Amino acid sequence: MNSAVEDEHFTNPLDLFDAKVRNGELRRDAHQQLILEELQKLNQNVLSYSPTSLVSGVSGLFSKIFQRKKDDDHHSNAPRGLYLYGGVGCGKTMLMDLFHNTTQIDKKRRVHFHSFMLDVHKRIHKLKASIPKQYNVRKYEPFDPIPPIAEAIAEESWLLCFDEFQVTDIADAMILRRLFTFLWKNGVVVIATSNRNPDDLYKNGLQRINFLPFIPLVKEHCKVMNLDSGIDYRRNTMPGEGQVYFVTTECDAKYELDSVYEKLVASEKAEEGPRDITVMGRKLHFSKTCGKVLDTSFDALCMKPLGAVDYLELASEFDTLILRNIPAMDLERKAEARRFTYLIDTMYDARMRLVCSAQAPPDGLFASGDVSEYDKHHAKVLMADLNIQLGSENEKASIFTGEEELFAFDRVKSRLMEMQTEEYWELSYRSRRKREKARLKKILETEEQERKQTQEKVSL
Repeated sequence: MNSAVEDEHFTNPLDLFDAKVRNGELRRDAHQQLILEELQKLNQNVLSYSPTSLVSGVSGLFSKIFQRKKDDDHHSNAPRGLYLYGGVGCGKTMLMDLFHNTTQIDKKRRVHFHSFMLDVHKRIHKLKASIPKQYNVRKYEPFDPIPPIAEAIAEESWLLCFDEFQVTDIADAMILRRLFTFLWKNGVVVIATSNRNPDDLYKNGLQRINFLPFIPLVKEHCKVMNLDSGIDYRRNTMPGEGQVYFVTTECDAKYELDSVYEKLVASEKAEEGPRDITVMGRKLHFSKTCGKVLDTSFDALCMKPLGAVDYLELASEFDTLILRNIPAMDLERKAEARRFTYLIDTMYDARMRLVCSAQAPPDGLFASGDVSEYDKHHAKVLMADLNIQLGSENEKASIFTGEEELFAFDRVKSRLMEMQTEEYWELSYRSRRKREKARLKKILETEEQERKQTQEKVSL
């Protein structure tokens, strides 16, 4: 294969796709071609579009925050977005990235949906903490943070590309309808990939009836397209020359990982040693790091009470993770399996490299099994707290059955396969190089700004 085609040299997704096919990086597929044609049309539509006015229509932070907004008094002229769904490995993320990387829009954002919702919850917490309660003459009225947050997001980026659009958290489910209603009213265009048909979002979720009005809104504002072709392209990609996934029963995994570590750190311009990372006031300690390489274990990252926000911070600090001793998992180990899913999703989205040892190959890493006695007890306590009756529909919610974990396992298995390939590592290298260029550019801009400020002070 020739050197990789650089995305930034193209201004539309179809030309970039054709170049990658000619270069041998991608292959043509009838299902993908239909999606590409829609993305090409959308690329043209967004170039001639710009959001008109924001919902509030007022100026000043105080006015924006306390202006009362109606849900039905504004209609955006935004182009209709796309919602792409299909099984693992069908190319959804690749196609969306072709669109995002070539569309000549400044205010665009490509983000994993889970990361986006974490950011939204942080904004809600911060805004509520900074704004006093709102009163009128007759009654106490709690402050509603959703409209100003949606407006702020729209001001930052009006083209939002979501990877892995999924709803598993009741807190997300309860705010999605209002959040996206205001995003769309502020002129935001949404592209999303998902493993789920919109009708199956938050399937068997707790209090799903309150979530259901969100589904027709998705269909109204996004064209829904199925990308399933029965082919998992990640499994068809040949692995690179260097092995990076070691099964502990088939080799001396410790020796192999130690050897890979030595090769990786040889190119790092940093000292080997421990490092502490602070995440929301908490310190995470890692005893073996070198530059952008972290060498740690499954127990350290998935057996402790860590979450997606911790893994996001790791992905910003490191480019390569050496993860030792991944066990085979089932619903008896639902908590650590869920953390491992968050970890792999975050790494994949950040194009972070993974070298690991595991008890089984990716296909044998997960099994269904039974929910553990601890989880059964926890489910009973939660049902009692929520006043959920035995035999009711809510008793079958996925939060109690582990259905969402099983659904996510298939995605993780496929991603683990892809993360072993030469193509993925090449993409990771290019992403790392791009981030380093951006970092150096920011440093130079800061130094230039400081130099100008110094000159102005001297001239005064």
